[in-house]
Amino acid sequence: MRKEKRSGFTMIEIMLVVIIIGILGAMVMPNITGKSEQARKAAARADIEANLSASLDLYEMDNGRFPTTEQGLKGLLVKPTSSPEPANWNGPYLKKKKMPLDPWGREYVYVSPGARNEGEYDLSSLGRDGVESEDDIINWGETGMQGE
Repeated sequence: MRKEKRSGFTMIEIMLVVIIIGILGAMVMPNITGKSEQARKAAARADIEANLSASLDLYEMDNGRFPTTEQGLKGLLVKPTSSPEPANWNGPYLKKKKMPLDPWGREYVYVSPGARNEGEYDLSSLGRDGVESEDDIINWGETGMQGE
């Protein structure tokens, strides 16, 4: 008599694969959680310390001063009409022709002249919670973040 060959996997083989996948998932998941919030904070820090800062510096070089709080970051996109009106506005100063939002979808907080950076400007993101607190990303202080 001839034995028939069966094709496919046995129940034990399938269970073994499921267990291995579960173990790998348990090892990887703790490393992944929390990374999206870290990435958002890094993106906000990059916007504040590099992108927006460079645009504001260009505006200041052309006009001798930063946009006022009233003119805000919008002054980087369209020529402000409020006083003091920039005489040598050569914008837009932002590569993307739209108002920048922080990674949580809110506008950056801009104050000029700055209360903390005298003679310049204060620029911050209110972070995940959307209110002034320890998770804010800021352009003053040593670390660029409160509470670090």
